[in-house]
Amino acid sequence: MPAQLAIDGGSPAIGERLPSIRDASGRSLGAEEMEQLREVIESGSLSFLYGGKTQEFETAFAELYGVEHAVSVSSGTAALHTALLYLNPEPGDEVILSPITDMGTAIPILSQLAIPVFADVDRDTQAIDPRSIEEKITDRTRAIIVTHIYGNPADMDAIMAIAARHDLFVIEDCAQALLATDKGRLCGTMGDIGCFSFQQSKHMTTGDGGMVIAREDGRFGRRLRQCADKGWPRDQGGRNHLFLAPNYHMTELQAAVGLAQLRKLPGMVERRIHSAGQLTAALQGLDVEPVRIREGTTGTFFFYGFRLFPERLGVPVPQVMKALQAEGVDGFIGYPGPIPLYKYPVIRDHKTFGNSGWPFTLACARNWNYADAICPVAEQACRETVCMWWTEGFSQEQPQQIAAAIAKVLDAYRR
Repeated sequence: MPAQLAIDGGSPAIGERLPSIRDASGRSLGAEEMEQLREVIESGSLSFLYGGKTQEFETAFAELYGVEHAVSVSSGTAALHTALLYLNPEPGDEVILSPITDMGTAIPILSQLAIPVFADVDRDTQAIDPRSIEEKITDRTRAIIVTHIYGNPADMDAIMAIAARHDLFVIEDCAQALLATDKGRLCGTMGDIGCFSFQQSKHMTTGDGGMVIAREDGRFGRRLRQCADKGWPRDQGGRNHLFLAPNYHMTELQAAVGLAQLRKLPGMVERRIHSAGQLTAALQGLDVEPVRIREGTTGTFFFYGFRLFPERLGVPVPQVMKALQAEGVDGFIGYPGPIPLYKYPVIRDHKTFGNSGWPFTLACARNWNYADAICPVAEQACRETVCMWWTEGFSQEQPQQIAAAIAKVLDAYRR
């Protein structure tokens, strides 16, 4: 007889709270960060304009990724917007992206009055599917944003070949994929621009913050740094503003934490990979399907994700998730939620600039109906995938405990 579930009054399979990305239990923050912060506070200069930590952080990040240009910004969304500002699309131009990503991937597209066009995902990896990308290209397509979802590299060789055939700009959204690699190449270095996030949940954190990296600068008559700094060519002296751009500065305090975190990053990522490998091994034989990592790539586990099989369960998937949470599993159903990005009101109902509906209602824009199931594979993935917050803080025993909790719930709810 199955053990009584915690949701029904039984004892949880995981006795103690798991390490969390929300606090110190799952974050590697300590004396190194405090020392860097002390230097900034004692200097009295908390702004990049007068301090040196921001430039030091940018230099260290550029060296790690082997690129010439690195521009720190205030968030991962700001990083992607900086990349779009650099490209400078015309109103009504189209940018292809995945529906399985954060809203921060779409906001920059809309902010530039460009149209988000959603390509479906691969069923097993849940990364954007190159075949679907090619199907969605029109004469208005300017760029592809590739999200390396859950920390797993997308098929960049195929995507870059498509981009070359159609003369498209490729932006890598690496918010979830710090130090992830494809055939030894770091994610963020294979496209035209790489964008990163250091928000609280990411592999390394500065609370909020981001980075934009590239091997080039100035291709479209703009400098990357100016795209995050009010279009201001500060190196020319005096005040001048060449084009419309926001203020996305990172502070010296964020950069100080970033410097300390960056030095720890390889070790933190390695611990995530190790504990995820333990869980994958422990899930063998259970009626779940871990999100696949492509051969030849290294995933770095922002989330640990696995698919459920609703037809084999006697209760709806949301009930399974509630039971898992009661057993101590820190997770939720679907990313960005149980519906894909285009089903949220901001996109589906054109809740953008006042009541104008721009850019969707621009005369030059194509009519994309986001209410339809335009990406059926993604829609199914959102309904069936358990996403668990992952962290470098797990002990040797805790992946086994998570597997035991999953097995307990599945055993109770098996049809």
